[in-house]
Amino acid sequence: MRPRSTDTRISIGTLRLDVWYGLILVIFALFIVRLFYIQVISHDKYKNAALVAQQKAYEIPAERGIIEAHDGGKVIPIVLNEEVYTLFADPKFIADPKAAALAVSAIGGGKSDEYESKMRSDTRYAVLAKRLNAEQKQKIEKLEIKGVGLRTESVRTYPQGSLAAQTLGFVNDEAKGTYGLEQYLNDRLSGKPGELKAITDARGVPLVGNGDNVLREPVSGERVLLTLDIGMQHKAEELLKSHLESVKSTSGSVIIMDPNSGAVKAIANYPSYNPAEFSKVTDASLFTNPAVSAPFEVGSIMKTLTVGAGLNEGVITPETTYFDPGYFKIDDATVKNVEEIAGSGTRSVADILRLSLNTGATYVFRQLGGGEFNEEGRIKWHDYMVNHYRFGKQTGIEQGYEAEGSVPSPTEGFGLNIQYANTAFGQGITITPLQLAAAFSASINGGTYYKPHLVEGEPVAVDKSVVKPEVSDALRALHENTIEKAYSTTAREGYKIGGKTGTAEIPNPQGGYYTDRYNGTFVGYVGGDKPDYVVMVRINEPHVAGYAGRTAAAPMFTKIINMLINDFSIRPKS
Repeated sequence: MRPRSTDTRISIGTLRLDVWYGLILVIFALFIVRLFYIQVISHDKYKNAALVAQQKAYEIPAERGIIEAHDGGKVIPIVLNEEVYTLFADPKFIADPKAAALAVSAIGGGKSDEYESKMRSDTRYAVLAKRLNAEQKQKIEKLEIKGVGLRTESVRTYPQGSLAAQTLGFVNDEAKGTYGLEQYLNDRLSGKPGELKAITDARGVPLVGNGDNVLREPVSGERVLLTLDIGMQHKAEELLKSHLESVKSTSGSVIIMDPNSGAVKAIANYPSYNPAEFSKVTDASLFTNPAVSAPFEVGSIMKTLTVGAGLNEGVITPETTYFDPGYFKIDDATVKNVEEIAGSGTRSVADILRLSLNTGATYVFRQLGGGEFNEEGRIKWHDYMVNHYRFGKQTGIEQGYEAEGSVPSPTEGFGLNIQYANTAFGQGITITPLQLAAAFSASINGGTYYKPHLVEGEPVAVDKSVVKPEVSDALRALHENTIEKAYSTTAREGYKIGGKTGTAEIPNPQGGYYTDRYNGTFVGYVGGDKPDYVVMVRINEPHVAGYAGRTAAAPMFTKIINMLINDFSIRPKS
C-alpha cells in the first residue's frame, strides 16, 4: 500500500484548526449576544431584581402627639413620650443559653430560667423583657453576647401620675391607643410612620450613602390641648376619694362642666389606676370611664328635666299649684312618695323639686297628655328625653367606649304608662352622668345644648331650643329656691347655687329593685350672675343613714362648689 502524502496530512490538520476556531468564534459571539441582552435589553429587569435582593424596607416610627392641659394660666404636658428598649434574643446565635440568661436577667430583671427557656426556643425572635431604660441598655450592650439585641421603642409617660387616667386611656404594646382619649383620637395622635428602603451590604447593613435609597420622613402625631384644668382635676379627685371613704362607698364619679360651652373641666373617678402601669391591672373594668361609659338609673335629679318639659310645653307654670293625692294608681301599680312627705295636699311646682315628689313628677307627666296617662303624653315626653335632652344617644365626647344609655319606646311593650311615669322621676331609663350634666346645662343656660368636649376648640351648639330662655330662667329660680329652703348649708352669700338630689333604686338582676341598695346623685350649678360650672355627682351604694342623694351626694356637691368658689375665682353676682 502506498503511504499518504504529507500534503494530505497538513490539509486535515488545518481543517481541524478551522473548525475549532469557528466553534470558539460562535461561542464568543453567543456570549456577546447574551451580555448585550442582559446589559442592554434586560437592564431594568435585572437591576430591579438585584434591588429586591439587596434592598430592605425599614419603618421609621412616627412620634406620637403629646397631650396638654391647662394649669391656671399655663399650659403643661399631661402625656409625653419616652424612649425605652425591648430586649430580645435570636436563639440560633446563642452559644451558651444558660450563661447568657444569667447575665442578661441580672440586668433586665425577671427569672433567668424563663430567659433561658426563651433562648432555647425555635423562634428567631424571642422577647425577653420590655421597657428597659437607658442605663440597662448600656449594661447589656457591654456584655456583647452574640444573639442578644435591643430595639428602641417609644412609650407614653404621665408626668401627673394617675391623674385623669380613665379620661386619658393608654397606648398598648402594639402602639395603639386604648380607652379614653388615646383610643378616640388614635388617628390624630399616632401620626404617619416613615419608610426607609435601603441598599444593604452582604450582612444586611444599610448603605445609607447610597443614591438608590428611598426615604419617606415620618409625620409626627398632632399635639392636643385639653379643656381639663389640672388643679381642678387634682382637687376633684382628692375630694371624691376622701368623701367616698367617709360615706362607706367603694366607687363614684364627679363631672365639672362649663354649661356655656360644653367644655369639661374635670372628670374624677374612683377607683382608678396608673396608665404607665396598665399591664399590671388585673380588673379591666378600671380602664373604662364610668362618667361616660356606665349608664344607670339617675333617680330624682330627673325631675328637674320633667318640670322643664312641662314648663316649655305650657302645661304648668312656675306658679302652678295642684292637688296631690299622695299616690297614683297606674296599670295596677302605685306611684307614691317617701314616708316623710306621704299624704295628700295642695302642692306647688317648687314643692315638686324642693320635696322631691314622685307624685309631682307624675302629675307633670300626666299634664303632657292633657291630664291623662296616655300615648299622647308618652310620645311628647319621649320627644323631650330623646330629641331635647338627647338621652339614648352618644354625646360625641372624645372618649372610647362612650355609652348611649336606653330610653323605653313610648308605643311598644307592656305597662307603658307606669313605665313612663317612672322615667319622669328617673327610674326605668338609663343615662350616663355626662349625658345628664349636658342636658341639665342646656336647661339652665338659656336653652342651648352644647356638645360636651375635652379637646379645646370652638363650642358646638347642637340645639338652641332645648327649652325657651324664660323657661331656663324659671328653672334656675326653682333650683336656687331648693338650695335655700332644703339645703341651706350649701348656700354661699353672693353666689347663685342651684341643684337637685336623687336617690335611685338599684335594679335587681332577678327582677324588680333591691330594697336596701341605692345610688346617690346630685346635679347643680354655681356662679355669679350666671352659672359658671355645672357639677354632676354620682355616689354608688353609700352606707349612710337617710337617703343617699341627701346624705351622700349633696355633701359631695357642697365640697366641690366650695372648692370652685375658694380656688377658681368665680366672680360673685353683681
